[in-house]
Amino acid sequence: MSPARRSAPAVLRLLGGLAPPLLLLLLRPPAASGDCGLPPDVPNAQPALGALTSFPKQSTVTYKCNEGFVKVPGKADSVVCLNNKWSEVAEFCNRSCDVPTRLLFASLKKSYTKQNYFPEGSTVEYDCRLGYIRDHSLSGKLTCLQNFTWSKPDEFCKKKSCANPREIKNGHVNITHDLLFGSSIHFSCNTGYKLVGATSSYCSLAGSTVEWSDPFPECQEILCPEPPEVDHGMIEEKQNSYAYRHSVTYKCMKGFTLHGESSIYCTVKDDQGEWSGPPPECKATRSPAVPRATTRFHATSPPKGGGSSPSVASIIASGCVAGTIIIGTIILVKIFWGSGKSGSYYTHENNKALNVKFHNLTVTGDATEVRPSSDLQQDIYV
Repeated sequence: MSPARRSAPAVLRLLGGLAPPLLLLLLRPPAASGDCGLPPDVPNAQPALGALTSFPKQSTVTYKCNEGFVKVPGKADSVVCLNNKWSEVAEFCNRSCDVPTRLLFASLKKSYTKQNYFPEGSTVEYDCRLGYIRDHSLSGKLTCLQNFTWSKPDEFCKKKSCANPREIKNGHVNITHDLLFGSSIHFSCNTGYKLVGATSSYCSLAGSTVEWSDPFPECQEILCPEPPEVDHGMIEEKQNSYAYRHSVTYKCMKGFTLHGESSIYCTVKDDQGEWSGPPPECKATRSPAVPRATTRFHATSPPKGGGSSPSVASIIASGCVAGTIIIGTIILVKIFWGSGKSGSYYTHENNKALNVKFHNLTVTGDATEVRPSSDLQQDIYV
């Protein structure tokens, strides 16, 4: 069995637990007359020795508080070597809350801004920031708690409110959330109008109060350009200006026919007025060709020997009578029969008797058709 190791002397064990600077001080040669020994211990603090190994008369040593401790304002934090003895120093390091919480709606009062020592139980007060107003129903103080954290703040300052925005003519004010400091509103116009001015405004600071950042815009009516002209045509009830949804209607001069939509209307695209489509055209009207009228009737053959006994015939006729087209069933009573190229008839239409005389007629051999041999001519006798 190996012999037991002898433990180091107690004094050596004590020296081994000291910090190197203090160890050097203990091991240094005896101090000269008037020198001081090691600086005294101070609770929750350490001396800032640097490279010092001796402390002659009038030497000064300053202490630094340990982490988590703060120097108490007004208390000394250093000692002086006087006649081989260090001056007295009271405990000056204590636990403290950190710098008070920074609040969005309030700022720390000036009396606390340079303070860094906040022991348990100490309180701080705040002032409302610009744009906010004090709510006196809530506490405006924070307290350093036993665990050296600050108490949770109430929202004791409320946002100020801008004035209720007025409506804009022919437009709208769109409120995003509310009218409080920092909020925004947006503007828009009815269809047919365009915005002139700011598109939005913010509730912002104006000295010690709040107001809307931009003047409210206007909604200006959008007009279409002059409607296009049409050759051989005109616009009915022409106006000085044409706004959204206003329409124009075209008509053609005599002898021309309208082709296309007779009306177009004012629309809006990208805040510009434009017409819904192209205008119509007025094209010359073609004179209708005179139809070769066919007159059909059922009748007996003409009397032999050229007699003039009247015959009755039901005739479906079409032709020009006094410049007017007649289409329909006409009852003709032939008052005499001639084998020539003309004939006179009574026509009963709408219970009205007319004596119509046809010229240049051609009669077929079977006497069932009468046709005009050239342009139809009529003499009308009422």
